[in-house]
Amino acid sequence: MEKINIKEIEKEIEKYDDTKVEKVNWTKVWSKKYPILEEYQKEIEKLLDSLEKEYNYNKLDAMLVLKDILAKTYFANK
Repeated sequence: MEKINIKEIEKEIEKYDDTKVEKVNWTKVWSKKYPILEEYQKEIEKLLDSLEKEYNYNKLDAMLVLKDILAKTYFANK
């Protein structure tokens, strides 16, 4: 396994301009390595739509409920 040089990585990060970094579609970049990152967005939309229809939530309430469910599940399985 290749040894990681943290200082080299830090130098490379410092080279980048924040305005350029903000323009990067990070989901697209990371989905090349982790394809699920591109797919999950469709699933999230389905879950939000389902919460809105099934429980008569508005968009904000549906988002808050889903966020809370995900956070509780994450911390319960940490």
